[in-house]
Amino acid sequence: MSTIDVNNLLSQMRQMTAQVRPAEIAPKLAPIGAETLGKPSDFSSILKQSISAVGRTQMEAGRMAASFERGDPGADLGRTMIAVQKADLSLRTVVEVRNKLVDAYKDIMNMPV
Repeated sequence: MSTIDVNNLLSQMRQMTAQVRPAEIAPKLAPIGAETLGKPSDFSSILKQSISAVGRTQMEAGRMAASFERGDPGADLGRTMIAVQKADLSLRTVVEVRNKLVDAYKDIMNMPV
């Protein structure tokens, strides 16, 4: 049975979100302290923000890829490839977070009462 360190998980999510969109997302995330750990709404809001950031990252990468494919004059291959890689990394991270949460839920449900 594995244990999940919530503070470490949230810290990693914040770091990844800040790397994806530093100016847009990072200021919106409220700092999590000991007084807010017990509130499920805070974790769920952070999770929702992270998932929406992944969606925006994927949409931006798709827009940049389509722009490059059309041959638009402002399209840059390097920036497009970086955006696509960021979108892929952020999606894989969200999937792994989901997998860890599902595993934790299964472990809790299998605990004897």
